[in-house]
Amino acid sequence: MAIVGVENSNMWMGAGALLSSEHASVVSINLFVVLLCTCIIIGHLLEENRWLNESITALLIGICTGVVILLLSRGKSSRILVFSEELFFIYLLPPIIFNAGFQVKKKRFFRNFSTITLFGAIGTLISTGVISAGAMYFFKNKDIGYLSIADYLAIGAIFSATDSVCTLQVLNQDETPLLYSLVFGEGVVNDATSVVLFNAIQSLDFSHISSIASLEFVGSFLYLLISSTILGVLVGLLSAYTIKTLYFGRHSTDREVAIMILMAYLSYMLAELFSLSAILTVFFCGIVMSHYTWHNVTQSSRVTTKHAFATLSFVAEIFIFLYVGMDALDIEKWKFVSDSPGTSISTSSILLGLVMVGRAAFVFPLSFLSNLTKNFSSDKLTIKQQVTIWWAGLMRGAVSMALAYNHFTRSGYTQLRPNAIMITSTITVVLFSTVVFGMLTKPLIKFLLPPTKQILASDSMVCSEPSSPKSLAIPLLLDGGNSDDEESSNTLPRPTSLRMFLRTPSYSIHYHWRRFDDGFMRPVFGGRGFVPFVPGSPVESDDLQQQWLN
Repeated sequence: MAIVGVENSNMWMGAGALLSSEHASVVSINLFVVLLCTCIIIGHLLEENRWLNESITALLIGICTGVVILLLSRGKSSRILVFSEELFFIYLLPPIIFNAGFQVKKKRFFRNFSTITLFGAIGTLISTGVISAGAMYFFKNKDIGYLSIADYLAIGAIFSATDSVCTLQVLNQDETPLLYSLVFGEGVVNDATSVVLFNAIQSLDFSHISSIASLEFVGSFLYLLISSTILGVLVGLLSAYTIKTLYFGRHSTDREVAIMILMAYLSYMLAELFSLSAILTVFFCGIVMSHYTWHNVTQSSRVTTKHAFATLSFVAEIFIFLYVGMDALDIEKWKFVSDSPGTSISTSSILLGLVMVGRAAFVFPLSFLSNLTKNFSSDKLTIKQQVTIWWAGLMRGAVSMALAYNHFTRSGYTQLRPNAIMITSTITVVLFSTVVFGMLTKPLIKFLLPPTKQILASDSMVCSEPSSPKSLAIPLLLDGGNSDDEESSNTLPRPTSLRMFLRTPSYSIHYHWRRFDDGFMRPVFGGRGFVPFVPGSPVESDDLQQQWLN
């Protein structure tokens, strides 16, 4: 009987622990929902503030909330809020990157694709090399502990990853379309390059490095970038063909919206399944779906999907910064460096300086090279624009945090002093760059790039409910032309000779792509101009009326 009593007692204790754990999860969820609502309200009230934006507001609220939790729990319950790489990469990052591709102005983006790739891919490699070499040089005299070659290369990749979330709030694509496409496009390619490079470093055997291994590393890197892009395009085309062929809207617009959302997320998870760059995949899937799939659905579904994707991205952005702010105060990370705060501060200062130097090492030289290939002065980057691009990429965020946790911790914990110092230094750099650099961004951009009268006049022309995922009143190909999806026959020179193609390659490529798109792609996959037949819709009523009149 005593044994049975002991077993029953253990069973009830286990059930009580389980209920306590579930209650703690419910409390955490309620806390985050309340904080999300608070951030949205405060962000609305500070909409016109020149110093703060939504990211900084959410980060500060997260830090303040973390302080309150530590005080109420007397430092014992800080582990209730732990930064999770899985939560970030699997659930929060996909809607942000997809919505960025879905909303991007395609003409401007692809017109500057060579410069974007130059900054995002080559620039990231240069920045990684500068930060890794600088860390190796300065840290050897610091009381940090042993760091291997793999650790130094990982540090370079970690701190070369710009913050795409902050980047999206730096510039307005209606006011500065050229800079927005460059900064935003570079941010997406940079994140993809940093993650691919980080994974390659993780799998590289540094005990057997040779020229053949280096070539294999470069080949694997290029394969991941190209394969990820192709996968995103294929999933986007599959969604367009499926919706165009099956006409989900004839029975329910909910099915159209559901299939678009699920196939967008499927592209990201397929990339993860095949060990590709999910960031690039979901980004290009968003571009293809905005060009084809979005035009194949009913009008109500277009409005719904546009706002649904934007809302999911908006909430995920706020959630990330709340998450980072609250987890930054986790006492488990700081107790290992509490005996030498000077070392932690100096390490963070060195890394912050290396971030600035590493970014300057490629922005200005690559901008010079890019300007040499431009035929029109309007396409060349001025020194003020180059400074803006340099500054806009200085902020580090959740990607750097996730990569640092992945390399220097196990399940959020670290027991080694060098690893603890790198984690706390990463947190310090992220907080400082986001808050300080972020607060100075709006005033700096207004000082370097004041809005012109033409821009202010165009703002009044933007309609409140555009007919596509992006504003159609803002010129894209030229500073005063047609919309993103409209044919710009007046501004596109016809490539009648090889000389014309060499002089204006972007216009010529766009001209040939238009012919291919109109002649083959749109008849198969739909797109602009395709009106789905929906019983009972205004389209059907017009057709019946026209038949009756005839």
